[in-house]
Amino acid sequence: MKIVYMGTPDFAVPALKRLATGEKHAVAAVFTQPDKPVGRKQILTPPDVKVCAQELNIPVFQPKSMKTDEAFNQLVKLCPDVIVVAAYGQILPKRVLDLPEFGCVNIHGSLLPKYRGAAPIQQAVLNGDKVTGVTTMLMDVGLDTGDILMKSETEIGENETSEQLFDRLSVLGGELIEETLDALEKGMITPQKQDESKATHTSKIDKSLCPVSFEKTAREVHNQIRGLYSWPVATVRIHEKTVKIHKARLCNGSGKPGEILSVKPLIIACSQGAVELLELQPEGKKKMTAEAFAAGHRLEKGEII
Repeated sequence: MKIVYMGTPDFAVPALKRLATGEKHAVAAVFTQPDKPVGRKQILTPPDVKVCAQELNIPVFQPKSMKTDEAFNQLVKLCPDVIVVAAYGQILPKRVLDLPEFGCVNIHGSLLPKYRGAAPIQQAVLNGDKVTGVTTMLMDVGLDTGDILMKSETEIGENETSEQLFDRLSVLGGELIEETLDALEKGMITPQKQDESKATHTSKIDKSLCPVSFEKTAREVHNQIRGLYSWPVATVRIHEKTVKIHKARLCNGSGKPGEILSVKPLIIACSQGAVELLELQPEGKKKMTAEAFAAGHRLEKGEII
């Protein structure tokens, strides 16, 4: 099949590589978001998918909007059999969805209809789910509401972070999209309607979710720390300063919520159970072990944070 690939962040890279280097399909072009200023110095930086496409010598297009005639006419010239979409970051108008013979196929980082929307991977970890996966679906004008083509499940590790799961699901998505396109081309797949009664939605993750409350259970705190890693990262106030929690694990212990049960290792009581903090980052400083942090900030057993 002749493919136009639409994607932007690193999640979309493994699928692009797999389709472009395989022998069954040809990626005619890549559409991705415009380069954006990044960091304090606001250096203009290309999306991960653009970098990958250029390494593979695939033509790249970066329209500000897919709703323009210019973008649509470019697609018409390319005449794709299918458009594959993975975390593109733009809404596709109906005329784009209707253009390819096999439609627009999206790779979504959840088992739809669960976790439609912007942050399915982080939400699964934040909620403490034990199983998640990826779904390929035929796109329609709704948000992740199209007919399901195929799914692939995977277990979430107890200490697995969103970042780690993100990487695994991106690879799984690459495997699944190849399988999906093969089945579509052979007419061996029947799209299934989503069960609207089971649909759940996710919102974009932002820094308002970062502050940790030890009034929660240890498992809830642990899920929050895992789910917000590596961005935007869970935080706690210690001695009137904001400290990022990069890594923690569940452990035994009980006490008042926020009570330091042990300094070495650094164990904090929650409303139920306790968590051991492993890697912290004070404001304006580099990451450090919790042991080094505790020594430098003179934390004491019995103290409440």
